[in-house]
Amino acid sequence: MTELKKLIEHNSILLAPGVFDALTALIAEQAGAKTIYLSGASIAYTRFGRPDIGLVSMNEVADTIATIRDRVDLPMIVDADTGFGNALNVQRTVGVFERMGANGIQLEDQTTPKRCGHLNGKTLISQAEMVGKIRAALDARRSEQTLIIARTDAIATDGLNAALDRATAYAEAGADVLFVEAPQSLEQVDTIVKTLQSAAPLMANMVEGGKTPIADAGHLQELGYSLVIFPGGLVRTLAATGKDYFESLLKHGSNTPFRNRMYDFAGLNAVVGTPEMLARGKSYDPETK
Repeated sequence: MTELKKLIEHNSILLAPGVFDALTALIAEQAGAKTIYLSGASIAYTRFGRPDIGLVSMNEVADTIATIRDRVDLPMIVDADTGFGNALNVQRTVGVFERMGANGIQLEDQTTPKRCGHLNGKTLISQAEMVGKIRAALDARRSEQTLIIARTDAIATDGLNAALDRATAYAEAGADVLFVEAPQSLEQVDTIVKTLQSAAPLMANMVEGGKTPIADAGHLQELGYSLVIFPGGLVRTLAATGKDYFESLLKHGSNTPFRNRMYDFAGLNAVVGTPEMLARGKSYDPETK
């Protein structure tokens, strides 16, 4: 497995598509992704049909990490929300997620329960408490190759300058990557880069219809970002496609009109590796020598 740290330090920006289970991680790998981002929001959307308002538990994320790691070897960044509690909870979260196979762990400075960074009504813990959480995370990780990504949501609550102050403090506490969530203009994006680029590698978050203007990876690289995530794009695609599929099925009584937009039985089995797995199983049959 290529180390996440090396990928982020590379000259080219690292693009991490959002996934939420082993199948979506596998498809991302087959499409050529170099790393993946396990989105807490996407887990909430797909597993519970609920919004990203802090309903997903630490154990549910850990189980998802484990199922993905059983299938895919790509470096994985994991959304750990607030660490699911105080500094001691953060330490347990980091330890469990790292053992399950996380290579990067993102922590944010919202209160618990948190909410999506592009929703209104967020509240934050103090800067000092978040610094303590970052220090706790660094102490808990077993390997320095496991990156701690520090996110601040302070733009929404206290403005850009407060967010920059917090991010600077998080870098000084030892965070490996900085993530200033939900800048509301390209001017804010430019200020973030100019202020923080020398402190630590920077991560951007692209949310279609969110508060941040959408930019492609090449443009973000030119601005000075090292990492960009597209956490919920796949879920929005699946939701739209799924609606079309069910409407077509119920209207026509079969999938015939939709066939050019879906895998057939053999096609999906090829994606998940059914022929290879059956062949492997056969090699262990009693009559096989």
